Amino acid sequence: MTTPFSDLDQYIALPRVDGIALSPDGGRVALTVSTLDPDATGYRRAVWSVPATGDGEPARLTRSAKGESGIAFTRQGDLLFVSGRPDADAADSDAPQLWILPAAGGEARPVTRLSGGTGGVLATASAADVVAVTADLLPAASAGDPDGAIARDAELRKQRKDKKVQAILHESSPVRFWDHDLGPDQTHVLGIDLTALSDPTGAAPKTDDDSYPAHLPAPTDLTPAPGRTLDHVDGALTPDGATLVLQVGVKESRGQRSAIVTVDVATGARTVLFDDDGVDHEMPALSHDGRTLAWVRTVRSTPAGAHQQEVWTASIDGSDAHRIATDWDRWPSELVFAADDTAVLATADQDGRAPVFRIPLDGAAVEQLTDDDWAYSSLRVSAATGVVVALRASWAAPLHPVRIATDGTVTPLATPAPLPEVPAHLEEVETVAADGARIRGWLVLPEGDGPHPFLLWIHGGPLNSWNQWSWRWNPMLAAAKGYAVLLPDPALSTGYGLDFVNRGWNAWGQAPYTDLMAITDAVVARDDIDETRTGAMGGSFGGYMANWVAGHTDRFRAVVTHASLWALEQFNGTTDAPEYWSSIFDADGMRENDPHRFVADIVSPMLVIHGDKDYRVPIGEGLRLWSDLAEHHAAPDGSMPHRFLYFPDENHWVLKPQHAVVWYQTVFAFLGQHVLGDDWERPTLLG
Repeated sequence: MTTPFSDLDQYIALPRVDGIALSPDGGRVALTVSTLDPDATGYRRAVWSVPATGDGEPARLTRSAKGESGIAFTRQGDLLFVSGRPDADAADSDAPQLWILPAAGGEARPVTRLSGGTGGVLATASAADVVAVTADLLPAASAGDPDGAIARDAELRKQRKDKKVQAILHESSPVRFWDHDLGPDQTHVLGIDLTALSDPTGAAPKTDDDSYPAHLPAPTDLTPAPGRTLDHVDGALTPDGATLVLQVGVKESRGQRSAIVTVDVATGARTVLFDDDGVDHEMPALSHDGRTLAWVRTVRSTPAGAHQQEVWTASIDGSDAHRIATDWDRWPSELVFAADDTAVLATADQDGRAPVFRIPLDGAAVEQLTDDDWAYSSLRVSAATGVVVALRASWAAPLHPVRIATDGTVTPLATPAPLPEVPAHLEEVETVAADGARIRGWLVLPEGDGPHPFLLWIHGGPLNSWNQWSWRWNPMLAAAKGYAVLLPDPALSTGYGLDFVNRGWNAWGQAPYTDLMAITDAVVARDDIDETRTGAMGGSFGGYMANWVAGHTDRFRAVVTHASLWALEQFNGTTDAPEYWSSIFDADGMRENDPHRFVADIVSPMLVIHGDKDYRVPIGEGLRLWSDLAEHHAAPDGSMPHRFLYFPDENHWVLKPQHAVVWYQTVFAFLGQHVLGDDWERPTLLG
């Protein structure tokens, strides 16, 4: 069967839904959809509208070369989005701004003109014309009188740009995050009163970057001098727009903990609601009447083990704080109040899926609303009508919008990104580990009776689960080439309870490894699997495990390791989040589970892949792995069976479309050579 997964050019051209918003009346769903740009080197997002009823056709709302993202609705049904599209009334600037598209019709118009741009919509008020956005301001601009911060920021940015200065002076940690430097600017939360947005007759006069236009609502800085405390900000507005609830960072010796505060939008006064040493308070959600707060409270992990993620509620003033869902052992990935405010809706990993759960506020048992093989995310609720919409996906289909009834019935909605036909089907597989733990996963089986060559794909995280579609790490591309792909959830995986996570805590090379080998044994024993043609691959934590596998067994003909941890002591001091890794390993655990100690035992040919802009797993890991392989395995003439695919301008994931093509071409050529016995074929674009 020929599908888009048989041709990488067709695959990268598939449109992709990646965002959702629900109108206040529950009648319309807005989607952001990414499509390949004309030269096939990047993606552009556009906003589409579909009915929330399950019928009708998608209608495109926006079209620009810069694309749109960060969608949200105002209380009146106008659509907000962020875009770097040109503003006809502004001086030349490509900084992304907040735009508004009227529900009554007409063209979109800008709401902000910030020199450093707008980060995104943080929250909107359901009964007031107030919106909170994130924006980056330089520290010197936000010092002193906050009313002049916007103008001072524009002036300082112009000075840095004119003098070509990019230097950053750090005064605290962290200094990087995933793929970008932190600073010199700092994330702020700005309040915007949309009633102050005027529409002057004729063209508004153009202004210099440091002069804020009078026809745009003047942003109010609600978080002066934030430092790095808002790098991971989350929040919600009360219906009247008077109070902003924020998740903020609290500085610690290495990194931060998360706290929840309220901010009076009129005065900027801040009140700390929940902040405890050694505890993270995250994911704040407000009831539709604005009276009740729900959030996730987690005691910080230590090398002794992870702790349960607890769902708590309290009154908006912080009183009557108590835990709900006390017998529920899943870790929520999002919280949103049901329309009647009697329960919180949540999604959480569970048994290789991610269902929607209903958590009653009165302490009653948690109910599972959806009971299928899908993973749900991005829950959106209309208080006016009770409509619930979400995105869902699995390894058989990418993200697409759905409507969820109160009885759990799910209705697919129209989408401008039709679900592609896939070249394989999924089977659920499981086995029992030596300690009696149940180990399960998905087996992606291609067409035909087999026996199929076999690939073990190990997920990242490590607190993760193979439960939904990934465009960057897609087993359907391997299935199109005839491989059966095992997607297992070993120890440390989420969705199986806290004890299952802690089986691998401070011991990555122990239960996670033996779990992987146990379920591999079970699958390769099948008649439709060829146990003589096998490979293993993984990225991030999966790359760590690929390295550990390579140093502890010769059963795989080839091992692909992407963005992988190799020397743990070195990694712990160079990653962008060293405090997190210190919470997982003590000194003994780090030493005993360090894969670089076993380089001399590696037999399988390895393909090492790394991007230089990867700050989570810095390039030094890939470079040292490559150096160690050369030291221990190179022939006198320098040749060896291993290869190193290096991306100077990519990050942890390798996101540029043509780089993704090169990535897959190289991986499949390497696997083809060593697993299938094909001749090595160097990808054309690698010279």
